[in-house]
Amino acid sequence: MAPATRAPRRTVRVLVLLTAVLATIAMTSPAAEARKTTAPATAGRAMWVWTQPAAKTLVDYAKAHGVTDLFLAVPNHLPTSGAPLTWATSVHDLAAPAGIRLQALGGDPGWVDDPAAAVGWETDALSTGLFTGAHVDLEPWQHPQWSTDQAAVVRRYLDTLSQLQAATTLPVEADVAFWLWTITTDDGTPLDTAVLRLVDRVTIMSYRNTATGTDSITDVGATTLARANAAGRPVRLAVETNYLGNDATSAKQTFYGMTQTQLTTALAGVDTAEAGVATYAGVAVQDYDGWTALRS
Repeated sequence: MAPATRAPRRTVRVLVLLTAVLATIAMTSPAAEARKTTAPATAGRAMWVWTQPAAKTLVDYAKAHGVTDLFLAVPNHLPTSGAPLTWATSVHDLAAPAGIRLQALGGDPGWVDDPAAAVGWETDALSTGLFTGAHVDLEPWQHPQWSTDQAAVVRRYLDTLSQLQAATTLPVEADVAFWLWTITTDDGTPLDTAVLRLVDRVTIMSYRNTATGTDSITDVGATTLARANAAGRPVRLAVETNYLGNDATSAKQTFYGMTQTQLTTALAGVDTAEAGVATYAGVAVQDYDGWTALRS
């Protein structure tokens, strides 16, 4: 007779079969299937759009600069928002024929305290049918408790991402700081790795104004880029174009004060440097207002 603490062989076989069936069901569920078939994006350009420029002006600029993805900031309750919905619809109607995808952009450090609000925003935005996914700029390091109870903020941050992911079958992309790998979760997992396990894509805020070399876009983004590639997650690097300050640290983080040509050359250099990374999806530019303000 088998020991009381060990299941009979027949029971074990049944459990193994049941586990296999459940795994198969999970892999073929609508949510899993949608994410499984999400192919890595090609190395194009993306752009954050926090304001509401004229739809035609925005799309024409995107087309002229090879932008394939627009992250459009949209408010809560988008379907009943009036002017914001009208604007987003106009952008969609002009962008779609040009092959430009739209992602609903939103985020607030306070969402880590209220995941239901984050899910409500996402559900409303994606219900319009205007977007190919959600782009979450949720920066927990801006939360007031980050310096006093970082571990708790990290837990709530990951829970919020998990709930956002579970609430839609469309891709969820998250902005992450390039240094996120230096933070660990309760079980010792690097925070960038934990995020990669929860979302479909990431954009690394690798804010520097040189393409390669020490302390460059590719240098500061290297760790999380490699981890995203290993995980099979499409990954973008990102640059800043807005004014951040006069000190040397701020100046090196942005293309503010430089020219359109200098930015274009740097982005091409990043593409060349990352050409061998299978899931590299190009560079995202922060943002429309800053980019258009650069000197010709």
